[in-house]
Amino acid sequence: MMNYTKYRPYPTMNMPNRKWPDNVIKKAPIWCSVDLRDGNQSLEIPMSLEEKIEFFKFLVKTGFKEIEIGFPAASDTEFEFARYLIENNMIPDDVTVQVLTQSRPHIIKKTFQALRGVRRAIVHLYNSTSTLQRDVVFNASMEQTTALAVAGAKLLQEEADKQPESEFVFQYSPESFTGTETPYAVEICNAVIDVWKPTPDKKIIINLPSTVEMATANVYADQIEYCCENLKCRDSIIVSLHAHNDRGLAIAETEFGIMAGADRVEGTLFGNGERTGNTDIMTVAMNLFTQGIDPELDFSNIDEAVETYEKYTRMTVHPRHPYAGALVYTAFSGSHQDAIRKGMERMKEHPDRWEVPYLHIDPKDVGRTYDPIVRINSQSGKGGVAFILEQNFGLYLPKAFQQHFSLVITKLSDVNHKDVEPKVIFDQFNKEYVNITEPVKLISYKETATGNDEEVAVEAKITDNGMEKTINGVGNGVIDAFCHAMVKYIGTNFEIVNYSEHSMEYGTKSRAISYIQLSTDKGGVFYGAGISSNITESSLRAVVSAANKILAE
Repeated sequence: MMNYTKYRPYPTMNMPNRKWPDNVIKKAPIWCSVDLRDGNQSLEIPMSLEEKIEFFKFLVKTGFKEIEIGFPAASDTEFEFARYLIENNMIPDDVTVQVLTQSRPHIIKKTFQALRGVRRAIVHLYNSTSTLQRDVVFNASMEQTTALAVAGAKLLQEEADKQPESEFVFQYSPESFTGTETPYAVEICNAVIDVWKPTPDKKIIINLPSTVEMATANVYADQIEYCCENLKCRDSIIVSLHAHNDRGLAIAETEFGIMAGADRVEGTLFGNGERTGNTDIMTVAMNLFTQGIDPELDFSNIDEAVETYEKYTRMTVHPRHPYAGALVYTAFSGSHQDAIRKGMERMKEHPDRWEVPYLHIDPKDVGRTYDPIVRINSQSGKGGVAFILEQNFGLYLPKAFQQHFSLVITKLSDVNHKDVEPKVIFDQFNKEYVNITEPVKLISYKETATGNDEEVAVEAKITDNGMEKTINGVGNGVIDAFCHAMVKYIGTNFEIVNYSEHSMEYGTKSRAISYIQLSTDKGGVFYGAGISSNITESSLRAVVSAANKILAE
């Protein structure tokens, strides 16, 4: 057994009047990508300068207005990257780069060296504040920890004053915020605020990171709400979130944090980051999209995002990623496939409002097609097979026909131990039901007079195993008369229990397809289909196809 007794539950906040659970997110937060810093430092093989440049271009293209480009004092590559972007005028006027620095004098000074000549930049100052970090790592008191933050804040101000040609925005993070006593987190942030003296026209950022997830997401939201209500100069503060995913809750924490009053979100594409990763900004943004909110980030070509991410991080996107996964818009379950098929049909009545069972968004909104929505394997049902034939080939099988054919495809998938491609399904349908000519083949037919206005006589020429025959029948219509002729010829009584037809939507539209379901007096049920440019002939071919099934049995 796993030893759970060495762990302790994380204390909750005493907030009986919390407001965030009733709040609704109504607009996108300020987004800040930390792919090039937090994400990059977590890779087995960090990006090269060239790769970071290309990734930066993609982030700009996606719509990020704030991008953390690194920790310039940490390595020559990080420093060089900052200088390259600045010296080559690669930072658009509407984009602000962000850099990270510890509250240590030599690191702060080198950070500002890296930013010389920048138009506008966010300088992100941090020091660890959690109970565990203060005790185990730094052996520092609250007073000493606060003094370190204040000293760093003052030095940031001094260094910024030396570069009046640049606009600097200050950001402070009490690192490991979630492990910090919340009142103390407010206290240390307010001490930094006192140094920077923000105004509504010159705001600062207070970033409250879930550096290590330690509790359920609602506790983080409580902490954020408490800080939003107790920080000084709230109208001059941008409250920012930076959630890690140790408990798998980073997205929930971020959404709850926005509800609790946060204005800004730091995260990465696909959640790349240390340990279990960061908040997946793509998912948070697309979650807003599903609520009718402009996410202010462009993921309309989501496959490009996947390709870029996988190329430069050397990691892979999970096939079940909520929006970008290869299988996320694909249903294998028969009941799901049937519901999707019906939902897509109903969408024709209200194309301005997306409501399709099991599909949380329209795949076309992220650049996907409808082709892979339904994939057929042994778990699929009649609805899925019908969907494939409808969407890809314009064939609309009657319900009983759908059920019969689905068993054929299920058996095929079972034998091959893999899903069945649409073209294979279509070919199998034709092979199994359409224009079957063995042993009987329809050559020609003609109506003949009976002297009775309510009856039709049919004379048809057929071949049976290559030998030409003439058959005759009488009925209340051409199809009924032909059926009577076939009953007499094959010596088995049958009747039509289901018939339908429609023009073909695949290939030439001048052709028609007919579907026939026959029932014999011995209880057998047989299916056939016929295709012809003549609707009557397609119906007779369908009868022959089904009759050949009777003869085969």
